Amino acid sequence: MPERPPVPDDPAERIRIKRIYRAARVSDGKRILVDRLWPRGVAKDRARLFSWCREIAPSDELRHWYHAHPDCWADFASRYRDELSAKSDLTRDLARHAGDGVVTLLYASKDEANNNAVVLRDVLRQLLEKQENRDD
Repeated sequence: MPERPPVPDDPAERIRIKRIYRAARVSDGKRILVDRLWPRGVAKDRARLFSWCREIAPSDELRHWYHAHPDCWADFASRYRDELSAKSDLTRDLARHAGDGVVTLLYASKDEANNNAVVLRDVLRQLLEKQENRDD
C-alpha cells in the first residue's frame, strides 16, 4: 500500500493539476479526472483514479464553443466559472477532499496553461481559502 503524501499547510498547495498522460505518483494524492470524455489511449487501470467527476467538466456546448474559439481563453474561463457556480454541491465535495489531503485534478488537454482543470483548480482553491478563514 503506497504511503499517503503529507498534507501541505497551505490550502492552495493541496489542489494540483496534471495531464492524465503523465505517470501517477503517490504525491498526487486523490487523482480525479475532470474531463467529460475519457482520454484517448489511457487504460482505466493505468489512470489510477480516485474518481471520475465528469459532471464537473464544462458542458458539451461550452466545450465545442471553446474548441471553435481557442483564442478566447478569458471568455471560456468566465463561462466555465458561471457553469461551476451552478454546481456548488460538486465543487464543495471536491474541495472537501482537499481539506484532508492532496487532490490532483487530471485533464487530457495538450494545452497545459489553458484548460478546464486550471479554472476548476482556481475555483476550488478559493473555496478552500474561504473555508480555512471561517475555521480560524
